[in-house]
Amino acid sequence: MRQSLQLRLGQQLTMTPQLQQAIRLLQLSGLELQTEIQTMLDSNFMLEQADDADAQAGSDDGASEFAAAPVEPENTALKADEATVESQWEDVYHPADGATIYSRNDDYDDLAFDQHLSSEQSLQDYLNWQLDLTPFNDRDRLIAEAIIESIDDNGYLSLSLPEIHQGLPSELGIETDEMVTVLHRIQHFDPPGIGARTPGECLALQLDQLPPDTPWLAQARQLVHQHLELLVRRDYATAQRRLKLRPEELQFVVALVRSLNPHPGTALSASRAQYIIPDVFVRRHNRGWLVELNPDNSPKLRINSHYSQLIRRADHSEDNTTLRHHLQDARWFLKSLQNRNETLLRVATCIVEHQQDCLEKGEQYMKPLVLRDIAETLELHESTVSRVTSQKYMHTPRGVFEFKYFFSSHVGTSDGGECSSVAIRAMIKKLISEERPQKPLSDSKIAQLLEAEGVNVARRTVAKYRELLGIGTSAARRQLG
Repeated sequence: MRQSLQLRLGQQLTMTPQLQQAIRLLQLSGLELQTEIQTMLDSNFMLEQADDADAQAGSDDGASEFAAAPVEPENTALKADEATVESQWEDVYHPADGATIYSRNDDYDDLAFDQHLSSEQSLQDYLNWQLDLTPFNDRDRLIAEAIIESIDDNGYLSLSLPEIHQGLPSELGIETDEMVTVLHRIQHFDPPGIGARTPGECLALQLDQLPPDTPWLAQARQLVHQHLELLVRRDYATAQRRLKLRPEELQFVVALVRSLNPHPGTALSASRAQYIIPDVFVRRHNRGWLVELNPDNSPKLRINSHYSQLIRRADHSEDNTTLRHHLQDARWFLKSLQNRNETLLRVATCIVEHQQDCLEKGEQYMKPLVLRDIAETLELHESTVSRVTSQKYMHTPRGVFEFKYFFSSHVGTSDGGECSSVAIRAMIKKLISEERPQKPLSDSKIAQLLEAEGVNVARRTVAKYRELLGIGTSAARRQLG
């Protein structure tokens, strides 16, 4: 075999650690970014958090504002093919230094409350508290504790009594009748319907706790005990015949049953509510819109002046080298953080500018928008836009939405235009909300009504969008007349 040497020329993009850090920061959510910043503060003594006095300076500067004219901010976002190591470093970073500050006002005072999660009592805690207030002997208390432990978050008994019995000490010789008696006592605890083994038993327990003179109570019990499957299938004609009621009388009975809670434990479930902290605030300002970053997601940082002054030029000692490395890492982190927030603000501003009609009039006016549209407008790579819109949230006058909510595919209209799929779902939802409950619209009829509005969608597309909205079929939506 003959050996030879060959020289080849080629181009290759090298991902430096600094570039990797910048890209990683770009895709972090607000909560993940706070964790990353805290980790950096703990590991790099050159970095410190600025005090409130420094943070307050210039707090009214730099929010991104526009009216009718398109926004054309400077292209300062970090791109993989343009990122370089050299930089004229800034040793202080805080959101007030550039278009990244959110000025608090009364419109958002309630957000601070939402960010503090109050400790919630679990369902088991609540039931055990009631158990402590109820006279039980030691034997029955042991059974009651085992039963309460087997109640799931919906309030139902997740194990059968024989299965619970297997977990009790065999030497006590506990009988099944004893367990049934204790279960019946627990089923009188609050919330009504707790400890039920079936949905029918859950509803029956709640009916039993209503005052005896409740109108239509006897008929509701009969419906729940004997004909619950008819109510589930919405077979009102058969239910009316079996209960020997007139249509208006059956309507009162069904309304009473529907006033009950089929999942009584959910109000006291152990799961805690998850709150979203928005990355961007959007509000009306004069005749346009104001887009501002939430500074709470990114605390004000700066280089520690004391340690940075300890660095001596032309000194290659181990201590001095360590100081230099920490200073360089701190500055890179501040630069990456600044690039992240500038890119986030630019993308948010572009989205708001594109979807002004949606923010002003509702989701029926959502325009088709894809990542490529934003990338071309801001001269960014599509992957950069994808990263910056992932797990980022925008607080608007209409609610809090993920950035990706404003992106949707399009469907052609009869006049040659385009309609957003989000807008079509909103139109379907509106049509269904206005339908007659006794004669709900079929998917084919909805498709015909949309076509009359100039939106051409197939029946199967309507069915798909309806399912995405969590809306049942026309048969499931039909109500008693």
